[in-house]
Amino acid sequence: MLSHSSAKHTLPEFFISHREAVQAELKEIVNDNPSALDNMLRYHMGWQDEHGHPHHRESGKFVRSTLCLLSCQAVGGDISQTLPAAAALELIHNFSLIHDDIEDASFERHQQPTVWKLWGQPQAINAGDAMFTLAYLALLRLRKKGIADEKVIHSINILTKACAELCEGQYLDIDFESHLDVTISGYLGMIRKKTAALIATSSYLGAYLGTEDKELVNSLSRFGEKLGMAYQIRDDVLGIWGKKENVGKPVGDDISQRKKTLPVVYGLENSTGKHKERLKKLYSQKHIQNEDITEVVAILEQVGARDYAQDLSEQYYQQASAQLDATMLGSSRQAPLRETASFLLERDY
Repeated sequence: MLSHSSAKHTLPEFFISHREAVQAELKEIVNDNPSALDNMLRYHMGWQDEHGHPHHRESGKFVRSTLCLLSCQAVGGDISQTLPAAAALELIHNFSLIHDDIEDASFERHQQPTVWKLWGQPQAINAGDAMFTLAYLALLRLRKKGIADEKVIHSINILTKACAELCEGQYLDIDFESHLDVTISGYLGMIRKKTAALIATSSYLGAYLGTEDKELVNSLSRFGEKLGMAYQIRDDVLGIWGKKENVGKPVGDDISQRKKTLPVVYGLENSTGKHKERLKKLYSQKHIQNEDITEVVAILEQVGARDYAQDLSEQYYQQASAQLDATMLGSSRQAPLRETASFLLERDY
């Protein structure tokens, strides 16, 4: 069992080198056709400030692209060939973040104003759409890396299906805000689409581009899906009990927006008496603010919602670990993926 008492604050070292390689690939893709529109993309990615001046700030963990490269590495593939797919995954993820910030009316991401806050919602929608489009141009770059056309087409098909699931998951996430009867089963179905589908695709594509062993590819895809479930549940916990300086956006936003994250769904389902009535009343408001947020957190803690979410996250981590065992890969090949899974479960940001 992993301990939750001391979260890991730093990325595993291989994340840094892989992130640098993916950043270089992304800059080639985004800067290939410079335009005023792309200034918003470069700002969102942390490459320049809102005035267009070169600037560097951390813009995320690059989880999906790193999983793609690590999966390729694990099966004995050439990660330099897989970089365009890793970049495509980051572009899809960031398309979803730009649109998510609009949908949630979020003012901050990584402790910086969001794209829509600076440029307005219509232009931010354009920026997100541009990210989405560039992802497919990125996948076409696989041909220049020596990847067969058949594999390029299949990669496009797989990523497109993941995007369809992501959009449906996002729809459900927003739809759930207006419901008090969301079940844990319904919540798990939502995050399987919203988060786990793209993470599963990340490990799938890395393995698929690195080996012809279909069984191995499918095992790593299932590893990614289980890890994606654990990852999102951990995000839910951090969204309520994390620290703003670590999480990068105001803690309590999920509650304010009435998001049906796992602790909240568990609380609504499992609280009784005055706690249940109070939670229902609070979540019937248009917005939950100030001392009401504090009250929600107190009730969730009293009914054991935090412990439940952490335990379920760990169960998915164990299931992800079992999928790695199923690959029959040597321990040295599995090690970076296991370290990644452990970090994602224990992280505090």
